[in-house]
Amino acid sequence: MDFLKSAIASAIAKGPAFGYAFGDRVDIDQSIWTLHNGTKREDGSKCSIFSFDVSANKSKLPLAKNALRKFRTIRHPGVVRVLDTVETDTYIYVATERIEPLGWKTRRKALAEGSITWGLHNLAKTLRFINDEAASVHGNVRVSSVFTTESGEWKLAGLEALSSMKEDDAIIYTYGSVVPDSGRYAPPEVAKGGWDSIKRGPISAVDSYDYGILISEVFTGGFSGSDQVGKTKDIPHAMHNHYKRLVNPNPKLRLSIAHFLEQGARPGSFFDTPLIQLSDGIENLGLKTEGEREEFLTELDTVAQSDDFPEEFFKVKVLPELLKSAEFGGGGPRVISLIMRISQKLSEDEYTAQITPVVVRLFQSPDRALRVALLDSLPLMVDHLSQKLVSDKIFPQMVTGFTDLAPVVREQTVKAVLVVISKLSDRVINGELLRHLAKTANDEQPGIRTNTTICLGKIAKNLGPNSRTKVLVAAFTRSLRDPFVHARNAALLALGATADLFSEDDCATKILPAICPSLVDKEKLVRDQGNKTLDLYLQRVRKYGQSLPDSILPPPETGVPAAATAPRMGTPSGENTWAGWAISSFTNKFAGASGQMQPNANGVASPPISRPTSVPPNSDAVKPSRLSAGQTRLVPTHSSPAIPQISTSASASPQPEEEDFGDDWGAMDEEEVADAWGAPPATKTLPATKTTPVASAAYDDQGEPDFEGWLNAQAQAKKQPSKPLPKGLTKKATATVTGTKSATQRAISASKPQSAVKKPEAKLSPAPTPAQDDGDDWGDAWG
Repeated sequence: MDFLKSAIASAIAKGPAFGYAFGDRVDIDQSIWTLHNGTKREDGSKCSIFSFDVSANKSKLPLAKNALRKFRTIRHPGVVRVLDTVETDTYIYVATERIEPLGWKTRRKALAEGSITWGLHNLAKTLRFINDEAASVHGNVRVSSVFTTESGEWKLAGLEALSSMKEDDAIIYTYGSVVPDSGRYAPPEVAKGGWDSIKRGPISAVDSYDYGILISEVFTGGFSGSDQVGKTKDIPHAMHNHYKRLVNPNPKLRLSIAHFLEQGARPGSFFDTPLIQLSDGIENLGLKTEGEREEFLTELDTVAQSDDFPEEFFKVKVLPELLKSAEFGGGGPRVISLIMRISQKLSEDEYTAQITPVVVRLFQSPDRALRVALLDSLPLMVDHLSQKLVSDKIFPQMVTGFTDLAPVVREQTVKAVLVVISKLSDRVINGELLRHLAKTANDEQPGIRTNTTICLGKIAKNLGPNSRTKVLVAAFTRSLRDPFVHARNAALLALGATADLFSEDDCATKILPAICPSLVDKEKLVRDQGNKTLDLYLQRVRKYGQSLPDSILPPPETGVPAAATAPRMGTPSGENTWAGWAISSFTNKFAGASGQMQPNANGVASPPISRPTSVPPNSDAVKPSRLSAGQTRLVPTHSSPAIPQISTSASASPQPEEEDFGDDWGAMDEEEVADAWGAPPATKTLPATKTTPVASAAYDDQGEPDFEGWLNAQAQAKKQPSKPLPKGLTKKATATVTGTKSATQRAISASKPQSAVKKPEAKLSPAPTPAQDDGDDWGDAWG
C-alpha cells in the first residue's frame, strides 16, 4: 500500500497538477479501475478517485479512455458526479464525489426493501435517459457499476462500454467482450451472436436485460449465473410480472426500462412509495404552495418515522432543504420538528456546522409558532449546544417568551427552563431566571402558575443555597393558597419532592403551618396530598426532635438547695393533663409569694375590690379603731344594710372575688403587650417608722367613697351653715397623695385642722383617736 501511494505521488509530481490527495484504497469487483478515498487539497473536502495504470492494463486502455470521455460529456443526476480528471501517458485519474460500492451493502443485505426500491427507481430514470435521450447503450449494468453517495442515492458508473448507437464504430461492438465478467451478464442474443447483434434489436434491449439481473442481484444478495435469471425469489410480489418481462429471452418482447418505470409509477404500484415521492419533491420544496408543502411534509413525516428510510439521504439531501425552508421559505413548525428528528443522526461536527447556526438565527425570529416549535424541540438539541452558546445567545432570546402576550408562549418558555437549566450559570439562574419565574408565578393563567410551581420544584437543587429556602418557601406557600386546585396540589407535590432541602427549623416554623390548611381543603385531591406531605415533614421534625437535648439550661450549682432551683410552676407528669399543671401552678402561687406588691402609679397598692355597678358606692367614713400590735382595721362610722363591712388583717388572707378580665385582654394592643413583658416602673416608697401603723393590705378607692373629700366637705359645711349645697351635688375635693399612704392614714390627716396638717410632725402617735361625725350628714350627702 505504501509503495502504491509513493508511486502515485511520484507520477503526479512528473505529470500535470492534480489538486486531490489519495487516501485509502477501496475494494471493488469486476472493474478496470482502482478506487481510492481522497480529499481535495484546497479545502480538505471528501472525494473519491478512480485511477488507471496504463502500463499495467494496456489491453483495456480504450475502455478507460472511453469512460473518461463519457464522464466529461454526460451530466445527469443519476451518474456519478465528476470533479476533475487528469490523463497522461502513464495514468488516468478521475476525481468524483465521495462514493461507496453498492455491493458492500447488498452482499450483507443491509438495505431495507424501501431503500432498494428507491435506488432501483433512480437507476431506472438514469437508464431511461441514456437509452431514450442519449440514444446510447450502457452495456455494463450490474451491481459493480453502481455506487452510493453520502446521501444514500444510487449513482451509475461503469461507463467503459457506453456507446451511442448513432456511431458506426461504437466501442461496444469491439471491446464489449473485454469488459470484466461480461459473458455472465450478457443477454442471450449477445451470447449467441456477439455484440454486433445489438444493432438488430431495440436500443434498450441489452440494458433492460442487465437491469433485470440487477433487480434479482440486489434483492437476493448476489448473482450466481444465467440459471438465476427469471426466478422471483426475494423479489417483491408487485414487481414479479414486470421483472419477468425485463429478462425475456426475446429482445423484441423485452420490456423497456422506460415502460418499466412508467408501470411502476402508477398509483399503488411498486414505485408509488413515500420515499420516492419525497426524493422527487424535496429539491423544489421552497417553490411549493402552502397546501403542496403541507402535503409534502406529511409524506416526509411518514417516511421519517419508518425504520427503513435511508438515513444518509435525509442527512445530506433532505436536511439542507428543510433548513432553507425553515429559515427563508416559511416552512413552519412542522419543518422544525422534522429537522430536529433527522439531525439526531448527525455527528457532533456535522451538527455544529449545519444545525447550530440555523437554530441560533431561528430563535431571533418574532414568529410565535416558530418559537413554540423551537421550545418543543429544545430537548432534542440541548445536548449538542455548548453552555456558552446557551447562556450568551439562546437564553437571552428565550426569556422574551416569559412576558409574551400569548399564553402558550409563556407556558412553553416555563417548561423549557427544565431543559436549559443545566446549561445556565449560577448567576443567571439566581438572578434573571428567578425574576422571570416570579412573574409567571403570579400569571393570570392558572396553568402557567401551576407549571411555574412544578418548574421550581424540579430546579430547586440548581438554586443557590443563599436564596433557595427564601424563594421556595415563598413560592410554595403562595401556591398553597392558590384558588386553582391543581396549583395547590402541585405545591404540595413540590414540597414533598424538596423536603430534604429545608432545615428542620424551617420545616417546623414555616412549612408545616402552611401545609395544615390543606388538610381541610374542599378538594379531596388536595386533602389526600396534604396528609401525605404533612406526614413526611412530621416524621422528619420528630426525628430531629429526638436528637435534641432534654434542656439547654445549665446544671444547678453545688451547695444550692433543690428548692431554690426548682421552678415555681408545676411540671405535668405523664398522668397529669393540661389542666393538672395549671391547677398546681395556681396553688403554688400562695406558698411561693413573699414580700410586698409593687405599688402602682398613684402610690396605692392594687388590686382593687370590685363591686356590682347596681350597688351605690359606699361613703361611710372609715376611722381607725383600737388595733392590736401589727394590726389595722377599717371600720365605717355607720353601717348600711346594703354595703358589707370590709376588714383586713395581716394574719388572714384576703378572699378574692370573681372579676371579668376579658375586656382587659381585648383592649390590649401589641405595644401594651410588649410593655407588659418589660421591666416594672420604678416607684418611690416612703420609709415606715416604728410608730407608723402599716396596713397588711391597702386598696385604691376604685369607685368607693372618697373619705378624705367627704371630711373636707363636712368641715366646709360647718363653717358656712347658712348656704348648704343641694343634696347629691357635694363637690369632692381632690387631694394629691404621695408616697404609700393607706386609706386609714388619709382619713386621719383629713380630720385634723388645716393648721395641724400643715405643721410637720416629729412623731405620730401609735393609736390616734378617730374623729366622731354625724352619720346623718353622710347620708344626706349621698341623697
